Amino acid sequence: MTMATEHPYIVRDEAILGGEPIVKGTRTPVRAIVENWRMGIAPEDIPQHLPHLTLAHVFDALSYFADHQPEILQHIDRNRIPDDLIDPRSHPS
Repeated sequence: MTMATEHPYIVRDEAILGGEPIVKGTRTPVRAIVENWRMGIAPEDIPQHLPHLTLAHVFDALSYFADHQPEILQHIDRNRIPDDLIDPRSHPS
């Protein structure tokens, strides 16, 4: 069952990522947008990396993050791949 949030494009659905906040109509978690932004990608450029999203989706996700930072940071931390599991060939020399 999809549950609305106070942000028009952000919802929760227990059947998708265990209820983690996602962009409505997608399986894209807010954390994915926040991680792109934190890597230095301008909000206006994020739809180039995630073409199924609109600029309105991106800004609403970042607004959701601003209102719920501890929660989203917890999702980011929980989903981080430990360094010892990352193939060394994927690291630039």
